[in-house]
Amino acid sequence: MPPRSAPDRLLAVLDAFDHDHPALTLTDISRRAGLPLTTAHRLVGALTAWGALERDPSGVYHIGLRLWEVSALAPRGLALRQAALPFLEDLYEATHENVQLAVRDGTEVVYIEWISGRSAVGVRIQVGARWPLHATGVGLALLAHTDPEFQAAYCTGPLPAFTTHTVTDPALLRRMLAEVRRTGCAVSVRQITDDALSVAAPVRGAGGAVAAAVSVVVPADDTQVPALIPAVRLAARGISRRLGWRPA
Repeated sequence: MPPRSAPDRLLAVLDAFDHDHPALTLTDISRRAGLPLTTAHRLVGALTAWGALERDPSGVYHIGLRLWEVSALAPRGLALRQAALPFLEDLYEATHENVQLAVRDGTEVVYIEWISGRSAVGVRIQVGARWPLHATGVGLALLAHTDPEFQAAYCTGPLPAFTTHTVTDPALLRRMLAEVRRTGCAVSVRQITDDALSVAAPVRGAGGAVAAAVSVVVPADDTQVPALIPAVRLAARGISRRLGWRPA
């Protein structure tokens, strides 16, 4: 195995942090990054001096605000969230359920905004969380509008299951994606947890390509799903117009 370059080692330090490990000691970072303790100490010091990491009084490290400032410049991050937020708030006020905004990153969906209802069904989602595309409503809405070659490769690849209802059959997934394109919305039932249902719709950018997806998550036995579909579509269309999309 070739020696790891300096950028690779630096990125390995940052990659040691995730949602399950938001706070790490220097020893933790060294172990999770696969680096000698002396190397980890040097890199962590440089990242802390720059502001990418912060060290609390107990000596534990966290992701720093400077990194958040830089990440806010991502066009699919803060700018998209700001454009979408008024419509997400409207959707929340109409439903008082969990409302989400997500984008695609390779074969995964990444959640970039989430409004939680006080009495809404519990969800395993937070900003920055990732899930496979086939297992969520927003993921289905995004996957359905990728190019045919990507879809074909995804459908024949590993389709991990999270509940007994998670779609793992390639033929069924292809039919579901065709239905999403036909109806303009995706309905994902009990795919991540056994008690939740998601209704999602694609968000288009100025050129018409799908840039994101918006969804509302309700209890799986909710009887108001038919009423949620037009509400989610309306929110997606409003965000799309804010991004500059104009339907033909």
